[in-house]
Order: sequence, then C-alpha cells, then structure tokens
Amino acid sequence: MREYLGLAEQADLLARGEISSTDLVEHSLERIAAQDSLGAFRVVRAEAARAEAAQADKRLRDGRAAAGRGNGGEARPAPLLGVPVAIKDDTDLAGETTPFAVLGDHRPATRDAEQVRRLRAAGAIIVGKTTTCEIGLWPFSESPGFGAARNPWNPDFTPGGSSGGSAAAVAAGMVAAAVGSDGAGSIRIPAAWTGLVGIKPQRGRVSGFPQTDPFNGITVWGPLARSVEDAALLLDVLTGSHPEDVYRLDAPRTPFVEAARREPGRLRVAVSYKTAFGVSGRLDPQIRLAVERLARRLTDLGHKVFPADPDYGLVALGLVPRGTSGVADWLDSMPNPVPEPRTAVEARLGRVLGKRLLPLAKRMDPGLRRRIGRIYQYADVVLTPTTAQLPLRVGAFDGAGYQKTQSGVAAACPYAWTWNVLGWPAVNVPAGLSASGLPIGAQLLGHDSDEATLISLAAQLERAEGWTARRPG
Repeated sequence: MREYLGLAEQADLLARGEISSTDLVEHSLERIAAQDSLGAFRVVRAEAARAEAAQADKRLRDGRAAAGRGNGGEARPAPLLGVPVAIKDDTDLAGETTPFAVLGDHRPATRDAEQVRRLRAAGAIIVGKTTTCEIGLWPFSESPGFGAARNPWNPDFTPGGSSGGSAAAVAAGMVAAAVGSDGAGSIRIPAAWTGLVGIKPQRGRVSGFPQTDPFNGITVWGPLARSVEDAALLLDVLTGSHPEDVYRLDAPRTPFVEAARREPGRLRVAVSYKTAFGVSGRLDPQIRLAVERLARRLTDLGHKVFPADPDYGLVALGLVPRGTSGVADWLDSMPNPVPEPRTAVEARLGRVLGKRLLPLAKRMDPGLRRRIGRIYQYADVVLTPTTAQLPLRVGAFDGAGYQKTQSGVAAACPYAWTWNVLGWPAVNVPAGLSASGLPIGAQLLGHDSDEATLISLAAQLERAEGWTARRPG
C-alpha cells in the first residue's frame, strides 16, 4: 500500500471499491506497532478497529451493489466510511478511560463524547487515543504516568503539546488525520513542530460535550492533517453544537472543504512578531526568517502584505483565570487523582484565584475583542510565528517545578494563546525546516467565525509551497 494516503484520498478509494477498510486499518495498526517508540498512542483499539473495519467493508459493498442495481444506494453513505483516525486522550470514548495523563482510579466512559459520535456517524474508525500531558497544560506531551510522545522528525525532540500524540501519529503516517484540542495553542504548536496543518476553530464550532464549557471557553477541538483539504474535511465532520453547549453556532453555509478548493481572492495580510507581553526579541532567527519567507510568498501570490501589530491590551487577564480554574475542575472531577506537583499548583491557583477572577475575565471579553479586532479594519488575516522556539527536547522540563516550567514554556510559545481568549479561528501552516531539519510553523489568525478565509488562504499556500511532500526521514 502506498504510504501517506490522505484522508480524502482514502475516502475516495474506499467509495470506489479500490481499497478496503480492513486493509487501511491493518496498515494503520502496523504503522503504529512499527513506530511504538514514538509513544504517539496511549490506547490502541486493535481488535475493535478490525471489527469495525469489517462492518464498514460490508456497508460499502452493500451500498455499491444497491447503486449498481439502480436501487438508489448511496455511492458514499458517510464521508469517512471505513477511514482510520485517532482522537486525543482528553475525549470520552465508550469503554475506555479518559485519564488526560493523570494517574488515578479512572473508570471507563459509558458514552462517547460528541466529537466521537460525529466521527462514528461519518463512518470513521477510531484506532486509538493519543498521548498528551497532564490536563493539557504544556507544549509537550509527557507525563510520569503515561510516558512521552516523540517527534517523528527527530525522536530526541517533542512533537509539541498538548495534542502531541495526535500530531506524531499523523506526521509518522499512522493515520491520515487526528483530532486534537487547543486551549492555548495545543493544536497549532504540535502542528508547527511536526510539519502539519492544524486548525483551531471558532469557539462553539465543535462541541466538547459532555464538557459544556471546556476550560471556561478557551478550549476547542479541531483537526491535524498533512493537507488543508484533509483538515477541512475532518473539521466538516466534527462541526456541530450540542443543545447543552454554552457556546453554539449555526452550521456554516458551505462546507469548509469547499473553502479549501477555491481561491481566496486578493487579501490584506498583516505580519506581526509582537506578543501579548511585547516580547519579540526571543524569537528564534530561523523562525523569523521562515515567516518572512512565507510573507514574501503571499506577496508573490498577489496579496497585500504589510507589518502591523494587534493591540493586545490586558488579554492575559482573560486567559489565566479560565485556564487555572479549568485545571481545578478537571482534577476535582477525577477519582483519586495523583497529579504532578506542578499540575497540583496550577489547580490550587485555580481554586484560590482563578474562580474568583473568572467573572472579571468574562466581562473583559467584549472590550478585548473590540480592541484586538481593530486590526481587521485594515487586514483580513494576521500572519505570525506559531512558536518562538524550535521543538523542545524530550524531558527538557522533567522534575521542574511550576514556576520554571511555566516561564520556560511561555518563552517558547508566546504567540498562540491570545486567540483562545478571543475565541476566534486560527490555522497553523508549515513554514519550512530549520537547519537541523526540524519543522517550523506560521499562524494565520482570523476574525470572528472566519475559518473559511483562513482555510482558503492556507490551501493556496499549500499549492505554492508543496509541503505535503515533506515527510520525516
């Protein structure tokens, strides 16, 4: 079987009967087993996935037979019927635990999360749950209880976090696409450090149910894939609200995959290296050069590209209470959790300060959106680095306390979290490789609910850059 078949490509081959789901799932399981040292998966559902693949093959055969007899059988009963995918280990999957990398007396989930329900409805086969860090706190995917995910480009380095296992699984060709979650860059950072497309959707675009207000509004779920079209296809499958969600959106007028197939038109792109704290001097020169090169590519493609910075104001006050109290909520919901000391410190901050300041943080939202959103009076998209540093080494923060870890990761990843506070969409795109062969990413930041513009522009960049041909050695 040809390596690195894309998500849409697999779905097309299955619908035409040119490949079987059994073959695709078996290939995925073989890749997972062969690259077990990368630690991408916490749980692999080998037997369940094989059984579901056999059912998908029967459904595909029945559909083609009915269509051939003229009985109105659907050529593709579901958009991902028979395609293997992976989910992050912060998501409930019936029959499996959801430890979120924290040791404890976890019980198997009795029902699927809404994202899983939508994946199953689309016919996707979930081969496993991917490695993360405790409560998604850090831009690495390591924990004392569940091991470390490693970067397929160089296993001495992290694939990022907290959706690092999902990113490693896709970058290594174990699956064509995977679901991650993003509360402060946790989709975009791993996408940047593994050479993938990662989409953080608009708040409320993808339901987190049974979490109705995940991390008090900063966390969303979205796709990681090698191509923009594959990421958009997975986003279409995931899109939708649950009646109990705090944030709900109407369905988009057109599928996101259509945005990936159309030209974006001439856009105004503001390039910014400023962070919310005004610290840009720590940006790795290789990353700055990569973003500058991508900006020139956008100019070559006909866009108006110019330097301009968002006015971030006191946006950090919108993040810290949400994040710390969210960690406290997660730990408090677990049976007998045994977290790392630094996770416990974050939870204590959430209980003591975060919950008190949370109402203030939410009251600040309209003013922050007006202030930061002024940049969209003269720009359609903002281009920034996704991270300030190249991938960190695995174990770089082993045994480190809360303050050392927090200051270290803040310096490495100061660019992504602001759009979580705003709730607006963002897309990581590959921006090249460092001198040592490690991937670099850039962010396309959009205005309220404007995923389609970001996806269309990212797809145009992909056609010009050809990043899907770049793969780990």
